[in-house]
Amino acid sequence: MRLWKAVVATLAFMSVDVGVTTAIYLLSHLDRSLLEDIRHFNIFDSVLDLWATCLYRSCLLLGATISVAKNSSLGPRRLRASWTVITLLYLFVGIYAVVKLLLFSEVRKPIRDPWFWALFAWTYLSLAASFLLWWLLSTVRSETEALEPGAGGEAEGFPGDDRPPPEQTSRATLWKLLSYTKPDMAFLVVASLFLIVASLGETFLPYYTGRAIDGIIFEKSMEQFIAAIVVMCVLAIGSSFAAGIRAGIFTLIFARLNIRLRNRLFRSLVSQEMSFFDENRTGDLISRLTSDTTMVSDLVSQNINVFLRNAVKVMVVVIFMFSLSWQLSLVTFMGFPIIMMVSDIYGKYYKRLSKEVQSALAGATNTAEETISAMKTVRSFANEEEEAEVYARKLQQVYKLNRKEAAACTYCVWCNGLTLVIVQGSILYYGGHLVISDQMTSGNLISFIIYKFVLAECMEAMGSVYSRLLQGVGAAEKVFEFIDRQPTMVHDGNLAPDHLEGRVDFENVTFTYRTRPHTQVLQNVSFSLCPGKVTALVGPSGSGKSSCVNILENFYPLEGGRVLLDGKPVGVYDHKYLHRAVSLVSQEPVLFARSITDNISYGLPAVPFEAVVEAAQKANAHSFIMELQDGYNTETGEKGAQLSGGQKQRVAMARALVRNPPVLVLDEATSALDAESEYLIQQAIHGDLRRHTVLVIAHRLSTVERAHRIVVLDKGRVVQQGTHQQLLAQGGLYAKLVQRQMLGLEPAGDNTPGPQEPPGNDCPRA
Repeated sequence: MRLWKAVVATLAFMSVDVGVTTAIYLLSHLDRSLLEDIRHFNIFDSVLDLWATCLYRSCLLLGATISVAKNSSLGPRRLRASWTVITLLYLFVGIYAVVKLLLFSEVRKPIRDPWFWALFAWTYLSLAASFLLWWLLSTVRSETEALEPGAGGEAEGFPGDDRPPPEQTSRATLWKLLSYTKPDMAFLVVASLFLIVASLGETFLPYYTGRAIDGIIFEKSMEQFIAAIVVMCVLAIGSSFAAGIRAGIFTLIFARLNIRLRNRLFRSLVSQEMSFFDENRTGDLISRLTSDTTMVSDLVSQNINVFLRNAVKVMVVVIFMFSLSWQLSLVTFMGFPIIMMVSDIYGKYYKRLSKEVQSALAGATNTAEETISAMKTVRSFANEEEEAEVYARKLQQVYKLNRKEAAACTYCVWCNGLTLVIVQGSILYYGGHLVISDQMTSGNLISFIIYKFVLAECMEAMGSVYSRLLQGVGAAEKVFEFIDRQPTMVHDGNLAPDHLEGRVDFENVTFTYRTRPHTQVLQNVSFSLCPGKVTALVGPSGSGKSSCVNILENFYPLEGGRVLLDGKPVGVYDHKYLHRAVSLVSQEPVLFARSITDNISYGLPAVPFEAVVEAAQKANAHSFIMELQDGYNTETGEKGAQLSGGQKQRVAMARALVRNPPVLVLDEATSALDAESEYLIQQAIHGDLRRHTVLVIAHRLSTVERAHRIVVLDKGRVVQQGTHQQLLAQGGLYAKLVQRQMLGLEPAGDNTPGPQEPPGNDCPRA
């Protein structure tokens, strides 16, 4: 809002406020002058003090206006910083107005004095308007700031800030979370009905408790006492029965919510692009999937149940309290705004701490997951103690945040407890006065006090529910952040031809990982993979070989150029079809904690067992599988831990071959094999796999020298292409790599020369 508009609006309201308040005051005191009222002021009869609150409000607004007018940049910040203090000051004015109503009712009937009610109502209207003006003044911008593009409020939650207020975000998250229970609406209706029955039964118990006490002490009637006891027993049994059914149904509802959340989150995670998993740690994602979803469902299920039950009880209790004494009811409710404000401040602070705690726990979980998954490496370097110290330091960060949570909880309990003690003392004092002055019976006072304790218990429970709900909302926001995340790379291709030749063309491919935006991994890379031929990619580590595999598999988007499969970009093919047509065997194959049969047929649920065996035979895995105790039903363990490295690679090779893929990619697929197994795999590559387009990435000379074409990469560029003999004759990088292996770093392997082909990308187009 512009500065001059806010100042003019504030000054205009101050004038109206003073004018209206003064006019109402004068009309209510026509029998005496202002000076006479000041000299003979009587708090029970005069409304001079209510008129004085007008000056109090005006002084506060005038000070705020001067602060903003003198410094339009710093002034609004000061007003925002003092928002809690000013809220308390205005709250005390509202409480005093209620006290004035009670005092005024001691000497005259307020309902018969319209001017008093007019001044009482105007006091609250002007308080609300003062709140609004204070807020507007805290959001003003100077003329210079208003002309700047993008200038806006600097405080979170104020107009001008693009971000929504934290309260609005929390409410939206909570409603979104509750919307996930829509499939269980029938259960919710039934649970709500039993909740109402149980709450009503519990609410009537104090009333009949008062009747029983009244029958013994005041009425001296055994019949009234027994009747009250019988009704109490019936209510207790009925409410307990309804409460049990309610609790069971709510537990079932939110167990289903937990399952639903986990399913939605996991589906969202597995649909994200590969860069997402490069940027987010596995431990963080697992923490969201396990601890955060559990926290959300548990906290919400427990607290929604408690909140609804107490909300129903509060409504009925308030009706009973006002029917017993409206004066004592006003005294009781005077302290609740303070309690609610303290709980709100505590809740916001607790929510922020909850997010920090969850992040710290996720970091500790990630450390533990990383250490346990690499336990062999930790043990081989005797670094167990250091890893334990790292985990302890992570937990210490969590503990520091827990201490802040404990301190905040302590202050909140102190403030709420002190307020409740003051309210309780006021009720006893004022209630005694009403009984002595015959404005209330002793029995009604006892019933009212019992209901006051019930109300305090309900409000305390609802206040604690609010803070715990905010904790659950903090965890839910992180869960929904991943559930609602749309992948930046969408696999929306639908091409699925009946026949695929298997020709692959890299055309001027330029590629950069999103996690390393300033490093070009591939630069104008062009080469072709011909159907029925074996092409080898070689080069130093970091030259871009595995990156070529990643983009052929359509894992990452290209920065420039194209990768074509049978003349069509890989992105236009159906996702499942593409990865049946292009099968990958990586250097470190990952097996799942399932049987060998399930691992080989992974992604192909309808594949016959005979095809699994045939693929295992081609991969030279059948013999060792049959030697295992359970054969093809043997469980491989987590990540294939029950198998050796070479066995895992052969199972992974069978998993690729069972698809009978037109394009087969072997990324260091024979690095963990013994000489005999490698020889058999080589025979399969150059014999049984002649109908496939094969791309081999390897450092061993024995793996690449028989390839039909060898493509040499260096620093993301293609520097040489040709057969083994042609590249040796050319010299250059390939000759240096071969020379290093020939000197003893690696065995030369089979020296049978490979097929002779001219260099270049001259295989026929499909």
